[in-house]
Parts: sequence; C-alpha cells; structure tokens
Amino acid sequence: MSQIRTLPIPEGLDGMRVDAAVSKLCGISRTAAAELAQSGQITVDGVEVGKSDRLSADCMLEVSLPEPKKVMPKVEPVEGMDIIYSDEDIIVVDKPVGVAAHPTVGWEGPTVVGGLAAAGFRVSTSGPPERQGIVQRLDVGTSGVMVVAASERAYTQLKRAFRDRTPEKTYHALVQGHPDPLTGTIEAPIGRHPSAGWRFAVTTDGKHSVTHYETIEAFREAALLKIHLETGRTHQIRVHFSALHHPCCGDPMYGSDPKLNARLGLDRQWLHAVSLGFAHPGDGRWVTFESPYPADLQHAVDVLRA
Repeated sequence: MSQIRTLPIPEGLDGMRVDAAVSKLCGISRTAAAELAQSGQITVDGVEVGKSDRLSADCMLEVSLPEPKKVMPKVEPVEGMDIIYSDEDIIVVDKPVGVAAHPTVGWEGPTVVGGLAAAGFRVSTSGPPERQGIVQRLDVGTSGVMVVAASERAYTQLKRAFRDRTPEKTYHALVQGHPDPLTGTIEAPIGRHPSAGWRFAVTTDGKHSVTHYETIEAFREAALLKIHLETGRTHQIRVHFSALHHPCCGDPMYGSDPKLNARLGLDRQWLHAVSLGFAHPGDGRWVTFESPYPADLQHAVDVLRA
C-alpha cells in the first residue's frame, strides 16, 4: 500500500531539484526522495520526473509515499551536537541543523535520541519507543537548545510543564523586512494549510497561537527578532511571520526571497532556539541554558551588518 500526496509547487521552490524539493515538502530524506523518483513514484503534471529534474512553480506534484511503518532509533553519533548539561534527571543538548529530535517515518538522518544513545547516555523509558525521553521538539531545520528527560520523574514533570507552558523558550529569528510595530504580539490561530497539508497556515478553525516578539537589530532588508512563544504549535514562528509578510530568511516553504537567501548563504530558515528555562525536575530550582548562533546563521547576520 502507498499514500498519494498531491500538492502545488510553491513559488519558493521554483527551479529546485526534484529530490531536494520532495525532501522539504514531504518531510523525508533526500536519499529517500531520490529513490522514489528513480522508481517512478514522482510525477509533475502527470509526467514522471527524475531526481535531478528541476521543478516549476504552480505545477502539480504527485508523490507516492510508502505506507507508514514503525520506526526505531538508529544509534549513531551526531556530528556537531554538543551536550550543554547533564545529570541524573536531564540532558540538555545544543541541536545542530539537519538533526531530528527522534525518528519518524521517512527520516533516515541523524536524531537526538540516536546521538545520545551512541554517546552512552541513558534516557527515560517513558513515551513511545522511538521517542523515549523526548519532552519537546525542534524542527529538523531549526537549531538550538532542547532538553531530554533522563529519568522517569523528569519525563513526567517536564511533559506536564511543557503542556502547561511554564518553561521559557526564547528564539531569535531573522525575518525579511521590518515588522510593524517593532515590538508586539501576534495572536492568530494555526492549522493545516487548506490546500497544502504539508505545511501550516493561519486559519479560522486553527489552534489558539500566541507569539511575542521584539526587534533586536534592524537592517536594510531584514530584522533580527527576539521571540517568546506563549504556545507551541508546529512551525508557529514561521507561520506567524509569513502571515505578516515577513517570512524567516532562508525559508522558501513560507515565502522567503530566494535571491536574499542566496546572498546570505542560507539553505535553511534563520531560526535558532537561543535559550530554555524551566524548573529542574529534581529540586525545583529554576535553570536556564543557552546556545550561541551556529556558523551559518552568524554569517548571514555578518553579511547584513557589512
């Protein structure tokens, strides 16, 4: 059995290779996308395409995906994933871009769960087998600080804390243009995009979503923002600022300018989890952990400053 996904090619992916675009749109690895193309499972306007063919905006893409199957963590070292802090209850990691929090169907790349196992860390056994210990997630294309539960009590308490929205999650984002006002709150419901289920949008029947922001630094073409999430919806920051016509730089899925992306050297959204604060599940003390900008994001800021 297979799942057929039919979707229009967004303008931001115009000219992109088939394997790269399908990887982004369907949330699978580029290798898996290439294999689908080679086996005739990808068509554009009804015509089979190869992995290296180029896509054109507004054409209709159809992908035949394999039936979902149970996935288990692959134990392998994760290059660039630093351990910020660890004790018997928690492990705080600095997640690099291109790394998933845990395994999912179609994702064959590195994961935080697999990287911790390879490094000899033991995590909580609570939760589904493929994401034991995971109490929060960052997108594959988002870097920064995240916490994993090492003990059962930590898993229970941290899951409750994130459900109740008590942790303080701070992100920095580089967005196109300048939000007006320069400091403010975006309160708009988020749900599945009505015509493209692979992404999200502000919708009338979506889930309540609140994003607070302030401008740190304004450049001619973009603004660097400090963002605090009151809610934690999938792609929340990317969706909210795209809806305001200020998409994250480097994020073609939500409308970023390809020319600016290229000038800044970005091949992923400029979005970084810079700090995370929460009550330690062991003794209740408030702890805060921080992550510096990785090299690619710092380079983009340096280009704008220059």
